[in-house]
Order: sequence, then structure tokens, then C-alpha cells
Amino acid sequence: PSTVIHGATIEIIWTTIPALILLTVAIPSFALLYSMDEVIDPIITVKVIGSQWYWSYEYSDNLKFSDEPLIFDSYMVQEDDLKIGQLKVLKVDNRVVVPTNSHIKVLITSSNVLHSWAI
Repeated sequence: PSTVIHGATIEIIWTTIPALILLTVAIPSFALLYSMDEVIDPIITVKVIGSQWYWSYEYSDNLKFSDEPLIFDSYMVQEDDLKIGQLKVLKVDNRVVVPTNSHIKVLITSSNVLHSWAI
């Protein structure tokens, strides 16, 4: 014989109260999230593609000055080629140059395993 008792009232209560608590927290959180979103038109956009041992860069806003975007690869400088005082992991053969005190959009993606990328 089954002795399971169904309490519809208590089931409605323990479902409704947590849902109301979650809504009480979620609605102000979303309002704050959307009010903090800044829509700023960047002066330049740099697309960064990480590969296992190097990075590729594309200045897509370069189309104002040329018919093709500026695309180049950047490899770490080998330890034997470093000069005194240069940092082993941060020294590369082609640096990315961006303007200071301005808004820049950096789109980062990967074609392989990412090892590191720093600003």
C-alpha cells in the first residue's frame, strides 16, 4: 500500500517563493547590466588570431588608406637572439602599434592552442 500524500499547496509554495526571490534579484541585475553597457565607436579595430606558436594581426580599419587590410604575423624572438634586458616571453619580431588615449576594439580568436597574449 502506498502512503504517499500529495500536498499541492506546499508544492506551489516551495516553487513560487524561490521563483519570486530569483526574479527580485534578476530584474535589478539586468537593469544595471544594460545601464552600464557603453556603446563607443572605436577609432581602430584589431583582429587578433592566436596560433600555437605565433599571432596574426589584421587592422581592418586600414581600408581608408589602402585597398586591403594590413595583415601580419608576429613570432616570439628566440632566446639566443634576445639582447640584454629584453624579456624572454614578451619580445616579438613584429609589434602591434595602436594609438594611446583612444578607444580600440580588439577581436581575439584562435586557430589553435593559445599560449599567451599580453598588452
